[in-house]
Amino acid sequence: MLGGSRPPPSFFPLPRKVNGMKASLSKKTKFIFITGGVLSSLGKGLSAASIGSLLESRGLTVTFQKLDPYINVDPGTMNPFQHGEVYVTNDGAETDLDMGHYERYTSAVMGQKNNYTSGRIYYSVIMKERRGEYLGGTVQVIPHITDEIKEAIVQLDGCADVAIIEIGGTVGDIESLPFIEAIRQLRTDLGREYTLFIHLTLVPYIRTAGEVKTKPTQHSVKELLASGIQPDILMCRTESPLTDELKKKIALFCNVDANAVISAVDVESIYELPLRLHREGADDRILEKLGIWTGAPNIEPWERLVRRIKNPKSTVTIGITGKYVDLKESYKSLHEALIHGGIANETKVALQYISAENLEDGTDLEKLDNCDAILVPGGFGSRGMEGKIRAVTFARERGLPFFGICLGMQLAVVEFARNIAKIEGAHSMEFNVATPHPVIYLMTEWFDFRTGKIERRDQNSDMGGTLRLGAYPCTLKPGTLAAAAYGQETISERHRHRYEFNNAYRGQLEEAGLIVSGTSPDGTLVEIVELAGHPWFLGCQFHPEFQSKPMQPHPLFRDFIKAAITHGKGSKA
Repeated sequence: MLGGSRPPPSFFPLPRKVNGMKASLSKKTKFIFITGGVLSSLGKGLSAASIGSLLESRGLTVTFQKLDPYINVDPGTMNPFQHGEVYVTNDGAETDLDMGHYERYTSAVMGQKNNYTSGRIYYSVIMKERRGEYLGGTVQVIPHITDEIKEAIVQLDGCADVAIIEIGGTVGDIESLPFIEAIRQLRTDLGREYTLFIHLTLVPYIRTAGEVKTKPTQHSVKELLASGIQPDILMCRTESPLTDELKKKIALFCNVDANAVISAVDVESIYELPLRLHREGADDRILEKLGIWTGAPNIEPWERLVRRIKNPKSTVTIGITGKYVDLKESYKSLHEALIHGGIANETKVALQYISAENLEDGTDLEKLDNCDAILVPGGFGSRGMEGKIRAVTFARERGLPFFGICLGMQLAVVEFARNIAKIEGAHSMEFNVATPHPVIYLMTEWFDFRTGKIERRDQNSDMGGTLRLGAYPCTLKPGTLAAAAYGQETISERHRHRYEFNNAYRGQLEEAGLIVSGTSPDGTLVEIVELAGHPWFLGCQFHPEFQSKPMQPHPLFRDFIKAAITHGKGSKA
């Protein structure tokens, strides 16, 4: 039943063991499994995040997990063109970009246990085999790999009222079969009242025929049934809402209730999706099938947010100078954080992606002229590096608001050292190991304030997992742009980088006008730099985009957009 108060604690049965597994369940958490069919990029991550936001609006607590079928242990070493951005959590996990959706839409905090890959699962099983934990038995996909997957899932038991598990890839892919088999087994292990299967599929509109076609959905569900899973709810990605007649047809051929066929309609803003799903009754169906009682949802904050997005008072254009501009997913969190900054200022943010490589030969310089502010994001490798430095120079000389993030901050330091401090040959060791003036260098050891230990690395360290990762504290200098934005003395921000500001040059650069406005508590790591005499020029070593939410815009992005409104080209027209 829906409505009324939540059930008493006795509603949850006593703990019991999962078949063939070590994990013991408290039976306090219910699990929603989301799969996708027909093709990739349908929006499973956004759907999962939206469902989580609706459940939170009813007073439930939620957590998430993404199970990715690729063999990489994590996406940390993957090219953004292959995978999109790498999202970093507080505890230093390098994860799938869907973790960002989960954190932006809800109050859930993601970490190491919220993202698993086939590589990570197989690595754990192989290490157990090497230690002799399987007592000489033959290690197989079933039960050993599937049991490892199930253990990864059920460790979330007790963390929240509902755990939403997204299975990456497309149903039918050979890589995802062990994950599909594992969640099939969990339906038996945990019981129907604790598990729910949602299948996201495509219902395309064929323009030449003028018809909506349900056959891809039917075949996708057939593929899922062949793996032993009957979906409880179908979410149908479509250009326009499905008619009742189409829903009944899909329900008939896919063996689900007609009211469990949900239209997942294309939306103008991704932040409309929770409202659209609510209007379709998605949250009602989920609670009904899981047997959860809650009060009415409070969706007013989402309604206010969408009104604010759709009714801006002004528009600014932000130039993003990067090397991955051909795949916008490479900068997903950055993109959203800029939108959030616009929301805070009731401003529409138009994003102008500019290829750093084209700037190197002067091809796209005119695009910088059309921007109200310039942002140079993070990245790795030398490609397009001089183009990014050229963008920094443009912003500095023209007095346009500038925001440098991670590598963007480092290149701002290089540009300042070369052109203002007149340090000839100044560079980053990442791009020139033999530079005579490494203003950015490879720090071989530093103090990790989270663990209380000294971390070490060198040029020969493994590429994966050896960066400075996760949340680190930062102390702000009073009277600076950073201090004004945050409104507090100490902050915590997430990092993902290998190279650092070289303190050997700090005095010389500060004397030339560079402001070090944020450092680690012991002063050894430079975290934020600013430029004296410039309207708004700030570079930060961390990634503030990872902690921005639509209803809680990050203060640096809020103030960056405000500066673009005040000091951009539009203000001078």
